[in-house]
Amino acid sequence: MIRKLAQFFTYIMRHYLPDAYLFAILLTFLSAILALLFTDADFMKVITTWGKGVYGIVAFAMQMILVLVTGYCLALTKPAKKFLDAVASLATTPVKGAMITAFVGSLGGLLNWGFGLILGGFLALEIARRTKKSDFPMIVAAAYTGLGIWHMGFSGSIPLLLATPKHNMNLIEKITGKVTPVADTILAYWNLAPALFLLFTIPLLFYFMHPKEEDVISLTDERAKELLGETVDVEKPAQPTLADHVDHSYIINIIFALMGLVYLYQHFSTKGLDLNLDIVIFLFFMAGVILHGKPINYVRAVNIAIKSCGGIALQFPLYGGIMGILIGTGLAKVIANWFVAISTKETFYMFQFWSAGLINMFVPSGGGQWAVQGPITVEAARLMNIDMVKSAMMVAWGDQWTNMIQPFWALPLLGLAGLSARDIMGYTTMVLLWMGLVLSCVALLLGMGLF
Repeated sequence: MIRKLAQFFTYIMRHYLPDAYLFAILLTFLSAILALLFTDADFMKVITTWGKGVYGIVAFAMQMILVLVTGYCLALTKPAKKFLDAVASLATTPVKGAMITAFVGSLGGLLNWGFGLILGGFLALEIARRTKKSDFPMIVAAAYTGLGIWHMGFSGSIPLLLATPKHNMNLIEKITGKVTPVADTILAYWNLAPALFLLFTIPLLFYFMHPKEEDVISLTDERAKELLGETVDVEKPAQPTLADHVDHSYIINIIFALMGLVYLYQHFSTKGLDLNLDIVIFLFFMAGVILHGKPINYVRAVNIAIKSCGGIALQFPLYGGIMGILIGTGLAKVIANWFVAISTKETFYMFQFWSAGLINMFVPSGGGQWAVQGPITVEAARLMNIDMVKSAMMVAWGDQWTNMIQPFWALPLLGLAGLSARDIMGYTTMVLLWMGLVLSCVALLLGMGLF
């Protein structure tokens, strides 16, 4: 039954889901219409907030491009290829390949979403290359599952904000005067237990979803070589010039890498295990610089990696515009208030989870969503005498949940794999349904005081 349901959603997505670029445009139209219907904003207000939002996300788009490029360059090194090959060798059957990819992708997402996305993506490529009867879109979908549980892990925006003293978005500290440690959010039993449950059951879901052999879409050898590329190793000319000596200088590379390592030591020694987005990019960058050995090798790797970034450059600004409409017109607050209005003490957590999932479709950013929905959720929890920390984490759960049908965060992975959103969203829809069932039940049990 699960396989047939997965095939049904795969058919629907492949035939009716438009390209991710058109999906973003249609979502823009829907956001504008809803803002005109349910807020006081007029047409020019909607257009103005949209335009400002488009330009407001440019810096973030560049960060995402660098996550993909630096991660891609790291994967092109010989040690990384050996590691991926070792893990991929465990995938002796197509079903094992999908399950291993889902587990590694999910575990990576709990550790750090950026790291997990890139690691899972390259593992999917390597497993698909080695295991000829694997369904390539399904394995790529398995690599994306980490974005479905990332906000319950150590890079979760909302729990990290709540643990940061005197941060302007630490809304609970402003009310209670107390900082919320990660022991009360990420490591709390009611967050850790469902996170671990999903970590081990999502791979089982892919076991049951794997298509029949006649329905498999395999990765060809030619396509695999094109996507994975060869190990970058530029040979020095027989009669090198001074410029060639500089390009191939190990000494220059070592000195430059040492500067990076000193900075990383200073960062972690003063701030602890602070793996924010910028640090993840810098870690990928320095690791790639070191493992490529010569400066010219890294230059060649970047030239290969940058070709996969078109989707990010094109579509991320559109989501900035959508977020601009929802935040600038107050539409996101209107949607959040709808769910607050129908909540009781028993259903409050569950409705906050659902509302966050809906808002995430328009505002696919953990920090951005907290800025919109956080004040409403925390204030409502205070007035209803409901645990504010758990309420905040319901927003985090909802934010991650609908990533499974929102192609925004899939763009780096899709660029890496050379696929479109419609190729993987049938499988990730099944993950969405499973996650929704599990987390809705946990949220309801929490509201009833039974968990």
